[in-house]
Amino acid sequence: MRGLLPVYCMILGSCAFSQFVHADNWPQWRGANGDSICREIGLPTQWSQTENVKWRLPLAGSAGATPVVWEDRIFLTAIEGDDLVLVCASTDGEILWSRTIGTGNRDARSGEGNSASPSPCTDGEHVWCFFGTGHLACYDFAGNEVWACNAQDRYGRFAIQFGMTSTPVLDGDHLYLQLIHGEMRDDYIVGLVIKLDKLTGEVVWAVERPTEAVIENKHSYASPFIYDDGEQRLLIAHGADCTTAHDLETGDEVWRVSGLNGPSNLNEKSFDPTLRFVASPTCVPGAILIPTAKEGPMVAVSVDGDCMGELGESDAVRWAHEVTPDVSCPLVVDGLVYGLMKDGKFFCLDLETGEELYYERTHGSEHRATPVYADGHIYLPARDGFVTVVKAGREFEVVAENSIPEAMTASPVFSNGILYLRTYDALYAIGE
Repeated sequence: MRGLLPVYCMILGSCAFSQFVHADNWPQWRGANGDSICREIGLPTQWSQTENVKWRLPLAGSAGATPVVWEDRIFLTAIEGDDLVLVCASTDGEILWSRTIGTGNRDARSGEGNSASPSPCTDGEHVWCFFGTGHLACYDFAGNEVWACNAQDRYGRFAIQFGMTSTPVLDGDHLYLQLIHGEMRDDYIVGLVIKLDKLTGEVVWAVERPTEAVIENKHSYASPFIYDDGEQRLLIAHGADCTTAHDLETGDEVWRVSGLNGPSNLNEKSFDPTLRFVASPTCVPGAILIPTAKEGPMVAVSVDGDCMGELGESDAVRWAHEVTPDVSCPLVVDGLVYGLMKDGKFFCLDLETGEELYYERTHGSEHRATPVYADGHIYLPARDGFVTVVKAGREFEVVAENSIPEAMTASPVFSNGILYLRTYDALYAIGE
């Protein structure tokens, strides 16, 4: 096996001290760089419903969307009855304003989610929100609508079993979406990747993404991300049995790794047409970690190789781990890859070789949120409000176990020394 650019590990290590002492905004679902890494230090690892709680802000409606934070503003989406709402709160724990973006909430099976599953994003002047109904809107920080539209009106009805949960990604002056579901067109499945002007909502490009995926495998609950290694920048879309990279200027497909949900020399399991992609890829300079459907592999792809081809045939595929996170995204820190399984099992791999360093059980409840790294620790949220804090490194060590007994599927957020936890009932600010 060839190495996965160990230079990345050297760069991260050399920059760690200078970066991690600065306070972070948390402008998107997985942080400023889309990697679920906080670059602050001195952050809390222990709390309860009362211990180290600076404030608790009750919320009128539930959702699994992760909040975003910019300086003294917090934005989150929620469901209030049948309404889809965008909420702006202060970092003092007070609601500043709330806006109804649309109506028509749809709950997923067994309370797994609702139409407020996608997370908002912000650039410090505006905030964008997207809902599973297709409602997409931009507001300024004062709560004034800048523009709004409905993606189903523009691009066709969503044909996805458990609702559209994909979170748009903000990059520079543009907003990118992937709409990968079950629409048939001319005997093939069509998905779309879309680039919008962030201040007007006007379409820059919308590119078809055809596949031969079938049944539930044609549905994607994953989100797009920007790959940026300092030399090339690509939009990464994931779903319908493949991962694709797209040119940011034109939307043209640059490469595709396909056959992710079927047998290959890296995956011995038979193809299961009922499985779908939920977890999104994780990008680091030189490599992309690609999760597949449950019981399938997690694949490391080196972006400097020829990525085009079926799984197991592409020269860019470096290694495949026999299990994949089904819902949570992989986390990569200091040359180590971490994966959180839905049942709470937690594993660590060497980024360069794929070697498994440990595979351990944590809290036994369902885990649907993506782990976050902060100040040497990894935070693993469970659906029942239990958060396991694990020490980052090549050996498994639990540092703390914390419980707020309220349902939670949002990922942790760190900003300006505070940990924000969003449950179905409230928003918590945790700080020592």
